[in-house]
Amino acid sequence: MTRDIAFVRLTEIDPALIAEHMSDIRVAEHMPLLTGEWDVETARGFVAQKEACWVRDGLGHWGVLAEGRYVGWGGFQKEGDEWDFGLVLRPADFGLGAKIFRKALGVAKADPRIPYVTFLLPPSRKNLGALRRFGAQSLGEIGYEGATFLKFRLDTD
Repeated sequence: MTRDIAFVRLTEIDPALIAEHMSDIRVAEHMPLLTGEWDVETARGFVAQKEACWVRDGLGHWGVLAEGRYVGWGGFQKEGDEWDFGLVLRPADFGLGAKIFRKALGVAKADPRIPYVTFLLPPSRKNLGALRRFGAQSLGEIGYEGATFLKFRLDTD
């Protein structure tokens, strides 16, 4: 069940919580594009960038709550003609990924603009069983902003 998982706009999350989350070395080890230190101002800039996606595309990233507690952020971002899904959880909440994704996938399936979603994962992510169980297909390695990622696609119909 996904009743205890809620998606809220990132503007509803305290920027200090986001800064703390993104400063955790356990998060950074799986985010090759994450550089520099995060503080409250960095978090505010990040939230502004993600809110711009909502304005441009009508969909974007959310703050993710479990039983009312911030556990991370994630959602959909338009990359060219594709909708990419990303999810970044606090280390204590890594185990909630499949449950959160199930709820997000429901959003994608209900949106006629999203015939499939893509995922870019760093090669450091070795446990890909959940993606495969959902039916995601590997599209191989791609370069993105100077880093290598494993790309997957999941049809939503």
